[in-house]
Amino acid sequence: MSTSIIIIITFIISVAVTAVVSVLVQNSIRKKHSSEIIRNAEKEAERIKNDKIFQAKEKFLQLKSEHEQYINEKNSAIQQTENKLKQREMQMNQQNSELQKKIKEADAQREHLKAQTEAASRKKEEYEKLRQEALDKIENIAGMSASQAKEQLIQAMKDEARTQAMSYINDVMDEARLNASKEAKRIVINTIQRVAPETAIENAVTVFNIESDEIKGRIIGREGRNIRALEAATGVEIVVDDTPEAILLSAFDPVRREVARLALHQLVTDGRIHPARIEEVVAKVQKQLEDEIMETGKRTCIDLGIHGLNVELVRMVGRMKYRSSYGQNLLQHAREVANISATMASELGLNPKAAKRAGLLHDIGKVSEENSELPHAILGMQLAEKCKEKPEICNAIGAHHEEIEMTSLISPLVLVADAISGARPGARREVIESYIKRLKDMEGIALAHPGVTKTYAIQAGRELRVIVGADQVSDAESEVLSNEIAKKIQDEMVYPGQVKITVIRETRSVAYAK
Repeated sequence: MSTSIIIIITFIISVAVTAVVSVLVQNSIRKKHSSEIIRNAEKEAERIKNDKIFQAKEKFLQLKSEHEQYINEKNSAIQQTENKLKQREMQMNQQNSELQKKIKEADAQREHLKAQTEAASRKKEEYEKLRQEALDKIENIAGMSASQAKEQLIQAMKDEARTQAMSYINDVMDEARLNASKEAKRIVINTIQRVAPETAIENAVTVFNIESDEIKGRIIGREGRNIRALEAATGVEIVVDDTPEAILLSAFDPVRREVARLALHQLVTDGRIHPARIEEVVAKVQKQLEDEIMETGKRTCIDLGIHGLNVELVRMVGRMKYRSSYGQNLLQHAREVANISATMASELGLNPKAAKRAGLLHDIGKVSEENSELPHAILGMQLAEKCKEKPEICNAIGAHHEEIEMTSLISPLVLVADAISGARPGARREVIESYIKRLKDMEGIALAHPGVTKTYAIQAGRELRVIVGADQVSDAESEVLSNEIAKKIQDEMVYPGQVKITVIRETRSVAYAK
């Protein structure tokens, strides 16, 4: 038992000794390896240190070289600047010497001019003294002062100049009036002769003829329901009175009157007249009339040789057929203006197609369906601009009543053509009150001038004869008076065509034999 214990104890001791020896050996090996790593690290650090020192030296040398180059460049620039400054200084010194020389020359010239001025002053004093002595002698001889003689001379020259100016003005105006009148009359007369349009008058009532008075009762219907339905559908007042075989259609809109006339014609022809049938026929007639308006616009454009017109403008041209202006059919008036404008443009060497286009479209503002407070010329110009018409066409439309400035050559042609078409005898009807008022205003403008004794507006207001007192107005002043009256009438009044102002001055000597 003791032996085994001893063996075990011996084994344990040997294991322990072996473990201690193993640990000691490992520690020795570990220490040796660590010292080797440290030595390698120190060598590597020394190598890196030497590399960094070498790189730093190279960088230092590079920077030193660049700095020396920069210093050299700066020194070179400074040297060049110093050379330029020296050169500039030399130039300044040279200029200074030249300037000093010029100053000396100027001083010498000033002294010379001063001496000349003093000599001239002495001569002037001598001249004034001699002049005054001569004036005194002249005044003694003439018996009046110099100022009085000067005033008389000036007055005489004014009178002579005024007389010559009046004579020259009369000659120039007579020559200009003769040439302008001849040329203008030739163009206008040729234009009117070549156009030769018809006179058309519209009113606010259309007469619908019927075969017998029995049809009136059918149109009125039971308790008036047919006529009420027809009036409501068309917007036209239908007057059924004692007029034999006739019914009056009253409305200020010609399109509505035409719709009512065509609807009545179809209803009477068909024989079936009741409210439902009336509404159906009126709707159908309205559609037919719209087609007819479009066809009228196209046919008008074809007749006038106008192409590429916007569809909306074509429709407006067709609507002109059912509009009137002062009793003159608007479509006939537009065609007339188009032809007159084109003829005058051809005579003057302008573009007749553009003039004809502008003349046809000049009154489209009157048939616009827009509720605008603008004048029809401005509204028509805006419609033409929306439809992409050329600026010269739009300007001619807007300026044909001189509400905007004319910027194209065809604008005054359209204005003149519009005046010619509207001023033809019988072309338009005018309210008698406004006509009389215009004549009275015209006579009143002439009577307001001093020296006028009587005035007479004749030839439907196209000529104004002014009688002046012979003792108050001279022949030369009568010419000026006619121009002043014409200018005032032109500025203050609105009238068709032109007004001729004739000033009559006569001297009457009366004696009685007893």
